[in-house]
Amino acid sequence: MTLDHLSLLARFQGGFLAAVPDADPDARVPACGEWTVRELVEHLAGVHHWAAGQARAERGVPLGDGPFDLAPHYAAQAATLRRALAELDPDATGRVLAHPAPMGPGPVRFWHRRQTHETLVHLHDLLAAAAGAGALGLVEAEPEVWADTIDEVVTMFQPRQVGLGRMAPLRHPVALVATDVVGAPAWVLGAPGERADEVAPGVVVSGTAEGLALMLWRRLTPAEAELTIEGDPARLEAALAQPIVP
Repeated sequence: MTLDHLSLLARFQGGFLAAVPDADPDARVPACGEWTVRELVEHLAGVHHWAAGQARAERGVPLGDGPFDLAPHYAAQAATLRRALAELDPDATGRVLAHPAPMGPGPVRFWHRRQTHETLVHLHDLLAAAAGAGALGLVEAEPEVWADTIDEVVTMFQPRQVGLGRMAPLRHPVALVATDVVGAPAWVLGAPGERADEVAPGVVVSGTAEGLALMLWRRLTPAEAELTIEGDPARLEAALAQPIVP
């Protein structure tokens, strides 16, 4: 399944914007430390603004310190990002997340995917704050979309964290199997892509793509995500204790 990331981005941004008025700005966001809803909304608005500048290889104009009127502020920055990504050739060169330098040249299409998943995960956060707890099924997203979220963590974020020196390579790679996606695709967290088939994982974790993605993003525990663990659970715990995502 080929994903239309720009359509997904607009859809998840719309869902996020629609949920802002119903959330208490002072409510805590589950699984996000001391963050409040206000901080979450301002964070995602700021990330959209920053990513639009990176896609254009430009330094964005500072947004200021706020406090902001949350819904209009988010709507404006979401539109800024969509406009930038719609105007730019996906194959044009912008600035993207990289390593060993944190940023480097790369295609604008990088931000199509990155901002789709940034918005998806934070939409889950916002709905979890409104509900009082994180859970499966808060966001309406196809299994293939969540599978793409997993792939981004395995192929981009975790290797980048290692490349930036933010974590050591995993001693025991973790196999991830999405049982609700056609073909039950599998990934090996902690193994370079070209060697994934050669690595014997220390533990195998299977379940829905949503559950696996939210586990990797530390939004749900394996139990909350209703995942099945084969092998030594301590090896999974050791992997999840590392900063595999920023």
